[in-house]
Amino acid sequence: MLIENISRATEKAIREAEIHLPGDFMRALEKTIAKETSPVAKAEYENILENIIQAGRLEVPICQDTGLHIFFVTLPPEIPLTSEIYEGIYEGVRRANKSVPLRPNAVDPITRKNSGDNTGVNVPAVHIRPGEKFTITAMPKGGGSENMSRLAMFLPSETGRIKSFVVETMLIAGGRPCPPVVLGVGIGSTFDGVCSLAKEALLEPVDSMDEFEQEICDAVNELGIGPMGLGGDTTCIAVKVKKGHCHTASLPVAVNVQCWACRHATVEVEVPCND
Repeated sequence: MLIENISRATEKAIREAEIHLPGDFMRALEKTIAKETSPVAKAEYENILENIIQAGRLEVPICQDTGLHIFFVTLPPEIPLTSEIYEGIYEGVRRANKSVPLRPNAVDPITRKNSGDNTGVNVPAVHIRPGEKFTITAMPKGGGSENMSRLAMFLPSETGRIKSFVVETMLIAGGRPCPPVVLGVGIGSTFDGVCSLAKEALLEPVDSMDEFEQEICDAVNELGIGPMGLGGDTTCIAVKVKKGHCHTASLPVAVNVQCWACRHATVEVEVPCND
């Protein structure tokens, strides 16, 4: 029974994420549009808003690239960590593949053979942590913006290079990740952990930034890349930073680039009384 509930919750979270953008992102987007001065950029924002409206009206995905799937799960103390959780999520992806529907994006990295159902070896990625409630957060991630993401292993003395590395990342990316973007920045942890921090940063509310995040965001916007790379006041809607302690000899920094379709949704899993 629990595995069925996990599958249903997974399918529901994917559907919501694919069709509707979170409220904090819409507030940030509206704020961005209000201060835009470029006529071309304004026209692009009209297209983006129409895209969002039509996706909701027709109940279809916002983007043709429905992404590769990543899940963040919170488990309360009474729910044991078992293989059922992974099996339920995988089954939920297979169901969503047909019901949403999703574009089959999961392929073997060498042969490029498509699994056909958005699952495969180590796909989807599932991150599980303790929490007060049993929740599943779906985060579809498109390939265009993911390809522009970068990682650097700086020396401990190079903290001053963090901002320039983020700005350089968007300078290289240009219009390819479908700006205006949201940038998730991981600082610290390890080689593998810093990328996870950058990814998790994209789940933070984007309608507010601290002083450091705002400083980086302003620097990125000075590039003038603009929506869809056609120029404008805003290239980056928000920068979100997530930190972790690191080795005394290291300063890992990762930038996970997210296109304007900043998709994610959280659903609580119903827990049967007898489980």
